[in-house]
Amino acid sequence: MIVRAEDEVKSLTIIEKGKHDYASQVDKIAEEIIIDIIRKNYPRHKILAEESGLLERAHSEDITWIIDPLDGTTNFLHGLPQYCVSIAVQQFGKIQHGVVYDPNRDELFSASRGGGAQLNGKRIRVSSTLKLDRALIGTGFPFREFHNLDKYLSFFRKLLPECSGVRRAGAAALDLAYVAAGRLDGFFEYDLKPWDIAAGSLLILEAGGWISDLHSEKDCMETGNVLAATPKIFPILKEML
Repeated sequence: MIVRAEDEVKSLTIIEKGKHDYASQVDKIAEEIIIDIIRKNYPRHKILAEESGLLERAHSEDITWIIDPLDGTTNFLHGLPQYCVSIAVQQFGKIQHGVVYDPNRDELFSASRGGGAQLNGKRIRVSSTLKLDRALIGTGFPFREFHNLDKYLSFFRKLLPECSGVRRAGAAALDLAYVAAGRLDGFFEYDLKPWDIAAGSLLILEAGGWISDLHSEKDCMETGNVLAATPKIFPILKEML
């Protein structure tokens, strides 16, 4: 449905949620479809979704579905085929299952706690890159709030001369999946939302990577400030911050 809608993007209704923050009809329709399926099969589960917020019912169980129906909306609206659907299941404060689906490439990244990470059913692992000068790093730039802009610029001054390259693709959930699959060696970004991080964080861990808050050992799901990388690259990036 999302890929078909990309051909008609100029005719879609675009909603401006805030400065440089947009949603389309596709975001809302995709989210409604996902929520409807969950409600039919798991009526007592909670749902946290980008467009709908937190949805609870009386006597809800302590299981929450965390949904981003279209991560990379700006890319989608410009016809840039770099976006995804991200869905995770959290129980007792921990992500238990996560999937990131890229409809353009028909790639399904999936993980269950203790069961490893897969891409279209085949096991994936983070890269074996040992040194930063061989590492390709993903990131995101601030586009809604700019209070962390100086931090980004300072970090780029340190990072760019030392690594193999930096990429800003515009879909954090997919970037995290790429770290899990060994396509990127690390990723960092400030001010993300739980639905940007949830599924990707489990993919990283189950693929043998490390993930945390950028500046502390706090849960990045709470702070929104994410550093994820291979076990060898992670401490190098952490120290640079």
